[in-house]
Amino acid sequence: MKRISQRDIARQLGVNVSTVSRALRGLDGVSLELKQQIEQLAEEGGYRPNPFAVSLRYDTTRTIGIVVPDVAYNHNAHIVKSIEAEARKAGYMCIITDSNDQSENEKNCVELLLNMHVEGIIICLAQDTADFSHLERLKRAHIPVVLFDRAADIGLSSVIINDVASAREATNSLIEGGSRRIAFLGGPNQMKQNTDRKHGYLEALRQHNIPIRTELVKCHRISFNSGLTDTLELLSLPEPPDAILASHGLLGISALQAIESRGFRIPDDVSIIAYMTDWVSEMSHPRVSFVKQNLKEIGIKAFRLLLDQMKGDDSVQHVVVSARLELRDSTKKKTLRKYD
Repeated sequence: MKRISQRDIARQLGVNVSTVSRALRGLDGVSLELKQQIEQLAEEGGYRPNPFAVSLRYDTTRTIGIVVPDVAYNHNAHIVKSIEAEARKAGYMCIITDSNDQSENEKNCVELLLNMHVEGIIICLAQDTADFSHLERLKRAHIPVVLFDRAADIGLSSVIINDVASAREATNSLIEGGSRRIAFLGGPNQMKQNTDRKHGYLEALRQHNIPIRTELVKCHRISFNSGLTDTLELLSLPEPPDAILASHGLLGISALQAIESRGFRIPDDVSIIAYMTDWVSEMSHPRVSFVKQNLKEIGIKAFRLLLDQMKGDDSVQHVVVSARLELRDSTKKKTLRKYD
């Protein structure tokens, strides 16, 4: 059934549309009797204000856009949920788009959101994004933009976790459990997130005077199949790794399956630490030790940075949200002292 409009109500009561508008907005200038008639018709007809009409009148849509690599992925879903909840508190609606973790789709998502006149955009970059011209265009047009989770050094505000420090801590933990041939399973090297986590991994090896073996570093596309292939190659080495640090949950789960398919025991033969959510760790067998990220805080901080920009703050801010290591069943007990 078609909802009643202000024009329909005005026609039925023989009054001007402006009179109906004033009554429904609670403004003066409408008699109590007429106001009650208008409100009754509005309720019976299922009247709802048209946000697009309002946006045309006041040049504001009260909407923001969100671009994520995969909205179905648990990690992204938690952050989006947090952004949406915070936006709702401030009176904003969210339009969520999915880039399918591909740069070209990401550009199309941004273009779609611009066509819908959103007031700002929050983006998690696709893993193959290396050309940032679409984001630089937003910056030149003074459209508020905040990057989250995966950032880039392009002069835009961002919210990330302490990637270098968390990877260093995770690698130190593997070393302290007795591992010496530690592999790094990561995404594409153009991703700042990946290079930062790899940097933390390498720092820990150097700290303990462990030789860096390039054959133990696998940085390809983030996908289950890629993680599976890379892990199988690692396990086929003359000296296979005795531990793996996976920079993404998909890579961690694929590594787990690859190790078990080759008959290796976890953690006796190979230990694993991955960046993933706690519920994924709890559902895996054995439970994977993981870097726990405060996804709710990432979402809250990202929206607040965007809101500041939409209110006129043009400063570039980089917020780092702490993450912590949670040890489960996929790692050995520590045999060395803990390093800070």
